[in-house]
Amino acid sequence: MNRPEIAELKKKAVEIRKDILKMLTMAGSGHTGGSLSIVEILIALYYYKLNHDPKNPDWDGRDRFLLSKGHACPALYAVLADKGYFAKDKLWTLRKFGSQLQGHPQKGLAGVEISSGSLGQGLSIANGIALASRLDKKNVRVYCLMGDGETNEGQVWEAAMTSAHYKLDNVCAIIDFNKLQIDGFCCDIKDMGPYVRKWADFGWNAIEVDGHDIEQLMNALDKAEQTKGKPTAIIAHTVKGKGVSFVENKAQWHGVAPKQEEYERAIKELDAESAKIK
Repeated sequence: MNRPEIAELKKKAVEIRKDILKMLTMAGSGHTGGSLSIVEILIALYYYKLNHDPKNPDWDGRDRFLLSKGHACPALYAVLADKGYFAKDKLWTLRKFGSQLQGHPQKGLAGVEISSGSLGQGLSIANGIALASRLDKKNVRVYCLMGDGETNEGQVWEAAMTSAHYKLDNVCAIIDFNKLQIDGFCCDIKDMGPYVRKWADFGWNAIEVDGHDIEQLMNALDKAEQTKGKPTAIIAHTVKGKGVSFVENKAQWHGVAPKQEEYERAIKELDAESAKIK
């Protein structure tokens, strides 16, 4: 697969962040920090690796992307609109009554595979899709994006054992390892210990990357596709609220949207960042 220019993808990431902030500000509610932290992950998937067709979103041969951390859906919505799954104007209806763009993804919106938001369930669903694809002899890959706080849940590790037991090498879990959850730092809430080694010990091909380095993410996705006989976990070190200085690494931005003056300040920062990209 041909690789797009990294500079173009970096600029795209800035534009996606601007769309996320506009959506959240207009809605007056939503999850800012966890949406901003996953932007480069989605860029690497949707603009490089994922086999998908916005003009035919239910195409049977598509790869599946599951956003298990459903509260970060503004990032997914912004990417889906940019790729042409639906009109961009629809983004500004986020969380409005009657809108398809609710605060957690709902199946029925073009490009959304599952309704999610009850955390811990995405990897189990990914296993089911991967097993069905194997039975149907379809060359389909399943990508599941989870939060690190989400992996406190036992169901995640039951699913991890299942993926390894059935050698589901068409499953790729990506962990948004931003070190924060709603109540504070993950290590203070429930320390998961040697995180990368834990995935490896559960029988996974564990890859550790900078989750804001698009090239590292693309390389990891390539390695995941090349790995046979076991699933892959990409542990992506990220910054919650990435790109906006006063949001970065602040747990209180987990479920808070910017006010108008904060939005304007954030856009200025992002415009300055975009100007630096060559």
